[in-house]
Amino acid sequence: MISFAGGLPAPELFDVEGWRAAFDRALSRPGVLQYAPTEGDPALRALIADRETRRGLPTRADDLLITTGSQQALTLVATTLLGPGAVVAVEEPTYLAALQCFRMSGARVVPVPGDDQGILPEALEDVIDRHQPTLLYLVPTFANPTGRTLPATRRRALARLAETHSLWLVEDDPYGELRYRGTPVPPLAASGDRVISLGSLSKICAPGLRLGWLRAPATLLPSLAVTKQAADLHTSTVDQAAAATYLATTDLDAHIARLRTEYRTRRDAMIAALPAATPAGTTWMDPDGGMFIWLRLPGETDTSATLRTALREQVAFVPGAPFYATTPDPSTLRLSFTTNPPARITTGMHRLAAALSSSVPNQ
Repeated sequence: MISFAGGLPAPELFDVEGWRAAFDRALSRPGVLQYAPTEGDPALRALIADRETRRGLPTRADDLLITTGSQQALTLVATTLLGPGAVVAVEEPTYLAALQCFRMSGARVVPVPGDDQGILPEALEDVIDRHQPTLLYLVPTFANPTGRTLPATRRRALARLAETHSLWLVEDDPYGELRYRGTPVPPLAASGDRVISLGSLSKICAPGLRLGWLRAPATLLPSLAVTKQAADLHTSTVDQAAAATYLATTDLDAHIARLRTEYRTRRDAMIAALPAATPAGTTWMDPDGGMFIWLRLPGETDTSATLRTALREQVAFVPGAPFYATTPDPSTLRLSFTTNPPARITTGMHRLAAALSSSVPNQ
């Protein structure tokens, strides 16, 4: 089986030796096996704050809360700000686990229309007028599942709407450093004071660390810390200490540069194979970074049914329907290019072509 399904980083690119050394050094720190502050390891918070500042988002250590992955950060936000009957606005389609998180809180999820560059500010204003959402959730840079990136002008417009209507914006940014071409766009949180930013080491280091963070205004951060304290007291002390050691002693920028080089070749291999692999009339996004390519097949294709055929050809993808908050587009699907090297991507795309040729109507 060749899987283009999961949004997984390539395991052969993990810096195993670097992390082994970091854990060895961390275990020599006094108190590393003891309980620790809910807010997180002070050294790790300082290092992440410095990194966020250098990326264009001025950040102090006290602005941050270390979390058990950015997924926990999202859960903390939902638990703190939402409840039964609350309204959450989302881009459409959006990250599946975010939809699950919001629904578990009892909130009602309302999609905001957009285009190939993300949500439209005027559409958000209409949603605000009609539904009065508590927060807007979006992945503005190399979105999951679409790969699209929200332009700076729209980011500023969203920040202005948030200020005007007392709306919280949740900027989920696990992919922002995985840019393969073009100029970085300033973080959404750099445009306003009502933005909660979520970050993670999962895509740039390793997901098994389960280390993430949230950056929030001083008016909100204490409430989020109380919610986390009730959830798990604090994120693993040992993992935080190892991450602080790793970030202090490793050239993470050089490691990320290697990821960008490798993933760029994988993205290019998949993009190059798409014209021959897909039926006429198929459209797709060509992302500047991230991990995903979003496709729409022609006609009335149901990609959930197509997946069954693909699995018989020993290739997997994710049908697009689960990423929609309301009315799904069954002809969509998501491919991830990061896990497989170019030669294996080419083989997998040949298998996908065979599956599509036998399952897409009128092909």
